Order: sequence, then C-alpha cells, then structure tokens
Amino acid sequence: MEDAFSDFMKPLKETHFSLGDYVDFSKVTANVDAISIKLNQLNYLIGQNDMEAAVKRLWDENPKVFSVLDVLIAVRNKDKKKAIDKNGDIHLVSDYFKSPEQVSIFLHETGLTEVFQNKLIKNLVDYVFGVEVGLDSNARKNRGGHIMESLVANIFAKNNIAFEQEVYYTEFPEIVKALGADNKRFDFVIRTHQKIYLIEANFYTGGGSKLNEVARAYSELAPKINAVPGFEFVWITDGIGWESARNKLEEAFGHVPSIYNLTNINTFIESIK
Repeated sequence: MEDAFSDFMKPLKETHFSLGDYVDFSKVTANVDAISIKLNQLNYLIGQNDMEAAVKRLWDENPKVFSVLDVLIAVRNKDKKKAIDKNGDIHLVSDYFKSPEQVSIFLHETGLTEVFQNKLIKNLVDYVFGVEVGLDSNARKNRGGHIMESLVANIFAKNNIAFEQEVYYTEFPEIVKALGADNKRFDFVIRTHQKIYLIEANFYTGGGSKLNEVARAYSELAPKINAVPGFEFVWITDGIGWESARNKLEEAFGHVPSIYNLTNINTFIESIK
C-alpha cells in the first residue's frame, strides 16, 4: 500500500484548467448584452462638466438606467452589498440609486465623477465587458469542480464508457439503507453487469481543512457502500493540494480501495471494461 500511495502522489498535477477555462466569454457577453441599452444611455455622462446637472437630466429621462451603476465598480448583488458613509452610517449600495442626488453622491464617492469628466472611459459597454471578464475570473474557483467533472466525463466518453452524472443515492434503495438519512449525490454512476460504481471526482490546487474533511468523509463513506453487494465506491482525485494533506490522504488509502488520479484512471477504465 505504501508503494501504491507513493506512485499515486508522484504524478499529481498542478492545475486542471485549460486556456478555455479561465474566462467564460459566452457568459460575459450575455451579462453585458443584458444591460447594454442602459449602459449606452449612461454614456451620456462621459465628458459632462456639471455631473449633478447631467445626472438630473438623465434621471428625468429614464431613472432606471442608474440601476446598473453597481457593475461599474465590479459589484454584484447591490441589494446585499453595503458601504459606510462619511458619517459612519451603513447603506445598501442599491440605496444610492433611488434619487438623482444619491446617484451623484455615488459617482463622487466612488471616483466615477472624475473618471467620466476626464473621459478615462470612452464607452461603458466596452468598459463593462472588461469588468465582467474580471468578475468571471473571480468565479474560477467555483468552476473548478465542474472542470474536473468535465475532464473525467470526457475520459469516460473517449473510452466508450456509459455513465450518468449527478445521481442521488435515493435511486438505490440498498444504498439508502446503508447511508441512512444522508442526502448524498454522486458525481458519476457507472453500471456494469458485475457492479454499480458510485463515483466522486475532485481536484485541489491548494491546501486547507477542506481536504482533510473530504478524505475523512470518503474514508467513512467507502466501507458503507462497499459492504453492499453489487456496489463499489470510487474516488477520482488529483491536484498538488494533496501534498499539504498527504498524511490524511494516505490514511484514506486504507479505507477506500478504489482511489485514482488523472494519470492512472485508465487502470479503473480497463478494470470495468
């Protein structure tokens, strides 16, 4: 087992991101398109010397255009984000879009008044496209799990392995009995004549307590599933983050017989073929 664990650790990968995973441009484009009309109307403010008067004129024309101002400072959920003013009072960001006077305060205190007056932004649609790219890059961490699942799914498909994704354990009465009330969902399920494989897939580039929790959880989960005739738990994991939780992962090797990474996953594929 010690040799098997050592062989498992050696090829762990630094990243599972491809160039195409860094920014979801289709999502960025959709987000910009959704507010492009309002952004084009806000372009009126660019180059205005008397910003308060310009805001008032635009407000009288269409007060709804100011509802998208939050994205100009890379903020989402303006109804939840808060800011403290010079008096020490707390306000929702959305509170600043309820009157032309508040809009002017927002523009001044964020620095956007100076940006507009000095024409540091030429076109708000193009500017927001850049902001959305930045906001989307911050969402990379949330995409990480899905990217690993896509990698594994592609490997299965390439090898003509039939599989299902995101399957709840309630589909298998035998497993429900073994796991109790745990509302578990498996990343993949592969059904063969001999066994049904219940599979989890994840990738970790960094350390932290999460890795220890996952290793401990799967160490407890695998024996329960493997004790049910006709079922086997499989864990596909990778990433140099495991270096920081090496001891905990090594312990898991004693409880989870079927652990694979992106390098030796073919061993699993050959076994089920």
